[in-house]
Amino acid sequence: MTPEEVYNLIAPGEDSHRQFKQDITNADSLAAEMAAFANAEGGIIVIGVADDGSVPGISRVDVTRINQLISNSASQHVRSPLTVQTENVWLGEDRIVIVLTVPKGIDKPYFDKNGVIWLKTGSDKRRVNSREELCRLFQSANQFHADELPTKAGIDHLDKLRLRPFLQRVYDLPYPETDDDLVRLLQNMNLATEDGMLNLAGLLLFAERPEWIKPQFIVKAIRYPGETFHESSFYDSEDFAGPLPEIFQGALLFIMRSLHKIQAGQSVNAPGMPEIPQVVFEELLVNALVHRDYLINAPIRLFVFDNRIEIISPGNLPNNLTVPKIRSGNSVMRNPILVSFVAKGLLPYRGLGSGIKRALQEWPDIDFLDDRESGLFIVTVHRKKIF
Repeated sequence: MTPEEVYNLIAPGEDSHRQFKQDITNADSLAAEMAAFANAEGGIIVIGVADDGSVPGISRVDVTRINQLISNSASQHVRSPLTVQTENVWLGEDRIVIVLTVPKGIDKPYFDKNGVIWLKTGSDKRRVNSREELCRLFQSANQFHADELPTKAGIDHLDKLRLRPFLQRVYDLPYPETDDDLVRLLQNMNLATEDGMLNLAGLLLFAERPEWIKPQFIVKAIRYPGETFHESSFYDSEDFAGPLPEIFQGALLFIMRSLHKIQAGQSVNAPGMPEIPQVVFEELLVNALVHRDYLINAPIRLFVFDNRIEIISPGNLPNNLTVPKIRSGNSVMRNPILVSFVAKGLLPYRGLGSGIKRALQEWPDIDFLDDRESGLFIVTVHRKKIF
């Protein structure tokens, strides 16, 4: 790295990915900073730079001391140990800065030697102080999945009319005759916990009224006049609850009845074709219901405007996924139990990673936004003017 590159690096100031230190003397304090970066997206600590962005640098005498302190801190004061990189950059006039790069962790969560887990908050850091945050860290490291979470629903919440034909069709099994047999079967199917309660996947797929236990996991749909949000003016509004297949069907019908019908070269007496193929919304709704972040207690929102349709899911793309990657067909199973069951015919699921590509093939005018600041993933399907 050249001196010019160092000055360009520090010019924007501190943020979630870069931090300045004029000097380092405390291994525990440095370990907390590195753990916070590793628990986030990684980052850079520039040593020899003051908080105000001035660059007093450090002397040659301090370089060896600080590099040794960095090595000890990363290997002995962080659990699990971190592999970091340092680069000494000579700025002239006996001034040196050390650029310390901390990678995004692959063994989250990381904590200091006192057992404290740190997270980045803007240019600062803070302790993890909630169960939800800890679960999200385990989820990001693929060590935990939200659909495994226990719920307060027992087997008395099951919809037998839904589960019975599923068992017969998929496994050629009769409905268990006793509660003990039913619990054991659900546990073997990864739909119930060891204490006999439904996990989140079991609740969302086969409970009679999942919203009684988890009222947040619904779809809220509104059709607005024009092209902007209105506080009180709308054409149509509906909340869709129930098991995921019911939510899917309700939300899909809401969209399709909001679309224009076009003749598309058919005779006058033939039913019109929807302006956007139905398969587009089948793929996008399945993606929203199956791959959303169920650690966030919020509904999926569906907005229909004259010029676009928005599907807003809680949570961001998991792990290293980006919008270009999902457009190319890449995918990560955030909720593997849900995926395994919807693939058995509960929803029109056609394969991991293929849904977005199929939707784009049918209707290329779709935008995807991974809004990290708001913690939302937004899909915008643009409509063409008919008249």
